[in-house]
Amino acid sequence: MFGTIVNVSTIIIGTIIGTVLKKGIKEEYQTALFNAMGFAAVALGANAIVTNMPNSIFPVLFIISLAVGSLIGTILDLEGHFNRLVGRFGNSELSKGLSTAILLFCVGTLSILGPIESALHDNHTYLLTNATLDLVTSMALAATYGIGIMFSAVVLFLWQGGIYVSAQYIEPFLTAELMTEVSIVGGILIFASGLSILGIKDSKTVNMLPALFIPVVWFIIQGL
Repeated sequence: MFGTIVNVSTIIIGTIIGTVLKKGIKEEYQTALFNAMGFAAVALGANAIVTNMPNSIFPVLFIISLAVGSLIGTILDLEGHFNRLVGRFGNSELSKGLSTAILLFCVGTLSILGPIESALHDNHTYLLTNATLDLVTSMALAATYGIGIMFSAVVLFLWQGGIYVSAQYIEPFLTAELMTEVSIVGGILIFASGLSILGIKDSKTVNMLPALFIPVVWFIIQGL
């Protein structure tokens, strides 16, 4: 799990650096950082949507995924549980930053295919590339939201570690078509997180997380 360990380490290092920088930033500058992170999330989400939408072979699957996933998440009150958990360690703003961080770090081709390449072919290129990107992102997020962003490193380790351990079993299911559908849904969630950070619309993104698994279930059913 060399690649995953490096990836997690860069997030921890980036968070520490960003937190140190945050201490010397005036409130008006912190507001500017909030806006910057919001627009960055919107741009990254939009890019994922625009890039993958033309390649989708199931044009309405992302709509069904968002509808069903959001309903499941709302029934389970994932947002409420998440906010209460984060509230023990920080303020309400941290929950927005942390949910955005988890989406940015975990939902992406590099973070999903990386552990598989690492486990099956001892190829850490994907994860090392992802680590470089996450280093910069974690610095920016920590400079905005503080040390609490480091919790996302734990989530990333569990996420990539789980994929690494089960790599030989799940590799056949991770087709280009499935990754396209997951990327579209993930892009929409990241876009929604950006809107939440900007204060435009609080979409309760955590409640929408189950939407990421609906395409997986669809492809499994289709395969059967």
